Amino acid sequence: MAQNPLVIEQPYNTLQEESNFPLKGHWHSDFFHNTNPIVLELGCGRGEYTIGLARRYPEKNFIGVDIKGARMWTGAQEALNTGMTNAGFLRTHIEFIDRFFAPGEVSEVWLTFSDPQMKKATKRLTSTYFLERYRRFLEDGGLIHLKTDSNFLFTYTEEMLKENGITPEFSTRDLYGAAEDGGDGGQEARSIQTYYEQMWRQRGIAIKYLRFRLAHDAQLTEPDVEIPLDEYRSYNRSKRSGSETGK
Repeated sequence: MAQNPLVIEQPYNTLQEESNFPLKGHWHSDFFHNTNPIVLELGCGRGEYTIGLARRYPEKNFIGVDIKGARMWTGAQEALNTGMTNAGFLRTHIEFIDRFFAPGEVSEVWLTFSDPQMKKATKRLTSTYFLERYRRFLEDGGLIHLKTDSNFLFTYTEEMLKENGITPEFSTRDLYGAAEDGGDGGQEARSIQTYYEQMWRQRGIAIKYLRFRLAHDAQLTEPDVEIPLDEYRSYNRSKRSGSETGK
């Protein structure tokens, strides 16, 4: 990973101050060497979406973000070996993602099969805790995409949007069923399937997808609703709690 020029490794313990990350505000000029829009995939895992989107949209730049280098290595190595110039990877903790990008430097965020974090709302990547951080570097009205197998995370995100008066551009609880029904709003999300997505579909679990725009001036409030917990956990584990619902 250290020898791959497409990878930036910056664990939080090496980032002592908010202003000392050298690429903050300079991703266009110093990393991609162009002015094309920058799109993040947060929790990129093996980087399948980062690589797939970069191939599909050569007019945009894509950065996969994750702390797990062993998984990220797969996508980073593929990008390097195939000579990709519009894909990069940032190895760090997502909790501090706003330390790495300047205001307005990013145009879109993809959240692909994030851990639903059913026990604690502030750990969910669509919580107001994280949305506030995204606003610090997203352009005003920037897009956020959520693609998930989790009914809990999808419902929570729906409730969060309702609570804050945000209307999604597109939303479906069955992405591939929507395609059969003639819906084309999820075409981009259907164009790439990750390893885990294929696993969920083989198990008969519907894939959910929504996207919405995040304005800078909106006040964000957490929803106060009880949501049924998923009956399973990622990677074939049983759910960790005896409770049936969570907030």
